[in-house]
Amino acid sequence: MIQKNRSIPVHTTKLLIFDLDGTLVDSRKDLANSINAMLTHFGKKELPDEVIASFIGDGAPMLVRRSLGDPDDENFVQDAILYFMAYYREHKLDYTYVYEGIKESLDAIQKSRNGTPFKMAVLSNKPVGPSRAIVDALGLGPYFFQVYGGNSFHTKKPDPAGVQALLEESGVHTEETVIIGDSDIDVLTARNAGIYSIGVTYGLAPHTLQDAPPDILIDKPHELAAVLGPREQGRLGFDR
Repeated sequence: MIQKNRSIPVHTTKLLIFDLDGTLVDSRKDLANSINAMLTHFGKKELPDEVIASFIGDGAPMLVRRSLGDPDDENFVQDAILYFMAYYREHKLDYTYVYEGIKESLDAIQKSRNGTPFKMAVLSNKPVGPSRAIVDALGLGPYFFQVYGGNSFHTKKPDPAGVQALLEESGVHTEETVIIGDSDIDVLTARNAGIYSIGVTYGLAPHTLQDAPPDILIDKPHELAAVLGPREQGRLGFDR
């Protein structure tokens, strides 16, 4: 189902910025396994996957810190982050997959533009190394002119620094830009940057979208094509 809180002027939109985890790919299992490997290594009790999933979204350091219960020993936290990242680098593609319907939607979105396709990029809070590796390994690389991660800038989402960099690189204005993500972090990023937002409820943190409603909310990956794709698919009352 598609819910509209504010119209997005799709006919003048030029740049689409996608979150990665919970938006393009389901990485829940590999992140949970890597966190539990870290917890086991340091003699801690493993956590259920759904609990770990609720900690995802603010970058690897915060994911590790939350999983450890926010300890005061900063040296221990840093050691745990290093262990987690080393393990995750080796296991980031064990179970991670592209959500069904994402590639079809991206294709439909691009074909709808009559020779002037959207510019598309990825802006994740996951570190840039594994972000780019996942995008390339899962065949998403050709869709995006840039992939940025949580350590690409001095701050992470919801700070607008990443969006601002992508606007400069693409030569696009704020009113011509939409961010697509599965959590309130992406919606707040949009608000801070002065761009539009689409929230997805099939991801890792749909509950957070209740307190920070996006301009448009969708439940399934294929609905991206209905919102941003060909006019004949649309007829949904969105500004086109």
